[in-house]
Amino acid sequence: MKRAFIFPGQGSQSVGMGKALAEAFPQAKAVFDEVDEALSQKLSTVMWEGPAEDLTLTANTQPALMAVSLAAIRVLEAEAGLDLKRHAAYVAGHSLGEYSALAAAGSLSIADTARLLRIRGNAMQSAVPVGQGAMAALLGLEYDAALEVARAAAQGEVCDAANDNGGAQVVVSGHKSAVERAVAIAQEKGAKRAVMLAVSAPFHCALMQPAADAMREALAGVAVKAPVVPVVANVEAAPITDPDAIRDALVRQVTGTVRWRESVAYMAAQGVEAFYEVGSGKVLTGLVKRIAAGASAVAIGTPDDVAAFKASLNA
Repeated sequence: MKRAFIFPGQGSQSVGMGKALAEAFPQAKAVFDEVDEALSQKLSTVMWEGPAEDLTLTANTQPALMAVSLAAIRVLEAEAGLDLKRHAAYVAGHSLGEYSALAAAGSLSIADTARLLRIRGNAMQSAVPVGQGAMAALLGLEYDAALEVARAAAQGEVCDAANDNGGAQVVVSGHKSAVERAVAIAQEKGAKRAVMLAVSAPFHCALMQPAADAMREALAGVAVKAPVVPVVANVEAAPITDPDAIRDALVRQVTGTVRWRESVAYMAAQGVEAFYEVGSGKVLTGLVKRIAAGASAVAIGTPDDVAAFKASLNA
């Protein structure tokens, strides 16, 4: 059976995430300790004790979600004998989750990934003054229709398709006034719902160019190895393994569309039957079920999930 391991992005965080793994498995605690040391911050304390508003700060959320994903991967390796090279056809992640996927596949070290995500979070937050940007979810419109809405709403400002999540769920991003116009136009075009999102910055649009420049500089100073399993990149919706191509994709990802629907559809078309969402939450599990009919999707983020995966892998 072909498997893919996928890694969640921003929005999947919750206070307490990863704590049960750390208490049950030394391999998980070691990952959280490594991330804390890399950032010179007790990020694990914020993750497990809150407050929620500190965890939802982009500069904290991004490395925190990666830490949970990598803690779970290390536990799966130790407890269930997971070997991505042997057991996975692909890895992929949603936005920041792509960094988690790369770290899981040995392309980036955990410490470098934590530092890169801290830089990424800060750069994305500061790229646009607070209040000038916005994002909105358009539900019930397929991607091409949502793209037309975004183009019609731009009117000289930025309004880009940020996330193509599948299941007729597309997120647009850009100048606040343009995104508000997109919501109104989408409703006129028959969207089931069109709602502004409570986000701190307009991610994955042209306004993020300063953050893309910051990531180009940061990635140039980090060792990137070929991953042990192909990484399906957000901006390509296709596998990449070359370190220079990985750097380039991560830079373009900051301003580009997260092509999640196409990424999952690609993996399914290549014969992937089972998707495992590793880390916090079950957002991607739900999206996979909408995109890849017939494929199974399971979330792994707790000790019980690890035990269930171990049983299935050794069945």
